[in-house]
Amino acid sequence: MRKRDHNVFANGASLLICGLLAGVVVAAAAFPAVAMSGLAAKAGAETFDKLPTELTVKMAPQISYLYASDGKTVLATMYDENRRDVPIADIAPVMQQAIIAAEDHDFYKHNGVDMKGIARAFAANQSANETQQGASTLTMQYVRQAIAYSATHPQDVVAATEDTTARKLREMRYAIQIDSELSKEEILERYLNIAPFGRGAYGIFAASQVYFNKHPKDLKIEEAAMLAGMVKAPSQNDPTTTDGFDRALKRRDYVIDNMRDIGAITPEQATAAKAAEMVITGHRAPNGCVATSRNHWGFFCDFFYRWWMDQETFGATTYDRERRLKSGGYSIVTTLDVTTQEAAKKAVEKHMKTGNPEALMLAGIEPGTGRVRALAVNRNYKLDDPNKPQNGLSTNKKAPKGTRGTYPNTTNPLITGGGDITGYQAGSTFKIFPLVAALEKGYPLAYSINAPEMYHSKYPVKFNGDGACPGTDDYCPRNASKSMTGTHNMWSAFGASVNTYFVPLQERVGALNSINVAKRLGIQFRSQKDADMTTEEGGADNWGAFTLGVSATTPLDVANAYATLAADGKYCEPIPVQEIRDQSGKTLDVASPRCEQRFKTEVARAAIDAARCPVGDNSSTSQCKGRTTQAVRGEVDKPVAGKSGTTDSDRTAALVVTTKQLAVAGILADPDWPETTEKMRHDKVDPAVYETLRDAMKGKPSQQFTPPNGKIVQGDQRSIPNVECQPVDTARSRVKGAGFEVEVSTKQVDSKCPVGTAAGTNPSGRTIKGGAVTIEISNGKGSNSPSPGNNAPGQPGDGPRGPNLGRPPGQ
Repeated sequence: MRKRDHNVFANGASLLICGLLAGVVVAAAAFPAVAMSGLAAKAGAETFDKLPTELTVKMAPQISYLYASDGKTVLATMYDENRRDVPIADIAPVMQQAIIAAEDHDFYKHNGVDMKGIARAFAANQSANETQQGASTLTMQYVRQAIAYSATHPQDVVAATEDTTARKLREMRYAIQIDSELSKEEILERYLNIAPFGRGAYGIFAASQVYFNKHPKDLKIEEAAMLAGMVKAPSQNDPTTTDGFDRALKRRDYVIDNMRDIGAITPEQATAAKAAEMVITGHRAPNGCVATSRNHWGFFCDFFYRWWMDQETFGATTYDRERRLKSGGYSIVTTLDVTTQEAAKKAVEKHMKTGNPEALMLAGIEPGTGRVRALAVNRNYKLDDPNKPQNGLSTNKKAPKGTRGTYPNTTNPLITGGGDITGYQAGSTFKIFPLVAALEKGYPLAYSINAPEMYHSKYPVKFNGDGACPGTDDYCPRNASKSMTGTHNMWSAFGASVNTYFVPLQERVGALNSINVAKRLGIQFRSQKDADMTTEEGGADNWGAFTLGVSATTPLDVANAYATLAADGKYCEPIPVQEIRDQSGKTLDVASPRCEQRFKTEVARAAIDAARCPVGDNSSTSQCKGRTTQAVRGEVDKPVAGKSGTTDSDRTAALVVTTKQLAVAGILADPDWPETTEKMRHDKVDPAVYETLRDAMKGKPSQQFTPPNGKIVQGDQRSIPNVECQPVDTARSRVKGAGFEVEVSTKQVDSKCPVGTAAGTNPSGRTIKGGAVTIEISNGKGSNSPSPGNNAPGQPGDGPRGPNLGRPPGQ
């Protein structure tokens, strides 16, 4: 119901009377001897008349709610003040009556200012020679709160609440104006939504939750009376404290008596309400990521918070963005899928319980949208109490004595990176980057390279340093097993994780191109040392070990890289939200997926085709041999692609697996000591990853990856000249003249040809146009059989293969 029309004479009389009374009050404060004179009244009327009549009211701070992807499960609440505005229709009538009985009996009778009350207060205060009664109406109290919340300077907040005559005058002037513009119901609604109730509760919705764990429409008489009685002095009347309980009980009974006296309730209802036991069942509202509904959701909440703080949509500065989050009253539906999150946390705890210094970290992300569905680690999301520490001593043996580690408690963004968390080496999961770079340059999946036991590369390293060929400054990677030696194509090399295939492949496509592919797939290179090496000026093309995953990364980045390929090359920024509504219910478009097509569809499909090999899957075009993590396909029981990875000395272990609907990556590492001497085991991280994916995918339909087709599978095949037994220079000239890149092997092979002549080529027969061809050199000790490079002409990639291309542990 709108406010009844005011009679202009009644309003004028109200202003006049208020002005006169105000004059008396002002004069009494400044000139006690003339307080009741006509001079006082005239001065007061003039002062009152000069006050502004328009009150600018800003919305008071509102609590923001974070929900899971179902839009119902509350993950967390964030607020500066715990308040959620509700309409008057959602507030129990007894609550409305209780606040009137407690604060303003004549609320429905006056025009915002209680003239009788002012006169009464003035007389009482003059008799006592000090201020004892304020005569503030509910409307004036609302005005006081509204001025404070609309203030733009701290001093304005002080002025809005200080006990001065000027403040009273301003409240009276605004109260009359408010009463003329709003209905009594609207004023009451605003008051109940802004009033403080103690224990961090502002407004009736928060108060009902904090003290009685119910909605304000469900409050009983005794509950409403208790809440109404608290407004006058919330801290003193706090029923959750020993001293406050008795005061709150007395104040409650006082309000109940007033409700009876004004006819809001019957005497019988009053008696029953006063006899009711006062039971406080609610609790202070949790605030922030350290108080999520379930502790392990805190790591996701932290990812959301960091994301929000980066969004210019919510303000020009981080201060502005935080204030918007904690006072804007947003309803935020996050991307966290409770089923996937629970599966991830269960798998983590099963294979590496919280309390272990080794961190088993999992991230799940949805291909095609970038929605982060799960973040789990064997840690508690909380700050370790320095006075009563639970965290164990740091595993870093060089750390000062007594330094504590990040287990079991931490708020560091271990899974997503940020701050000083730059990530962990993900090993051979990085082999996908030169593979994609090669596909983009026209190298087909069938492109073959003869992978020796040790490959002498062109990349420079420290003389005789780690990875150097003995007595040189050349990088010479080895495979994890001698059985990997032989000719491989992309399917078999990726399936068996053959280092000496991918380092030469990276040489041919360029390390810088491989690094740029990684960037386009979402690898962020948070370590400054790594970032410096990713540019041409920083020597990117000399980074031979890049393909072996020596750069720091995070589970989330790795998961999103493979998710991008699973989405046919569409990259999506990892995002923690899928819907954001403001206080008015308006949906903000900031939550929309942020995606772009970064790779050609056929390139992405070809990369996934190779990535199906390591995890026990294959397509109609796949030529998989050697599967490093074969159990995945059987466990997940869906089409899958992925890759495992291990670093030198097993300091980290990683696995990433993706379906069309979900990608999950896991890394096992020691965040406190990257150079750990402990061996990170695949029998911990691997099952944690594929069990998470398996459980998350239960009940969801299988979606097939589309196999690649055309030249990207076999390439533009061209015949290689037969140069057997020819002089090396002649052989080189002929092969180069046929349009191939030529390389002469530094080693001799058994051959019938004269020593030092060409024994043949690798590959033999045919290979892609412009592809690399190695001329092998004869040692003259062979039989009359064809040389190893020419024993099966006509098919790219054919040649001798090791007896077992299976993965040794850790690859």
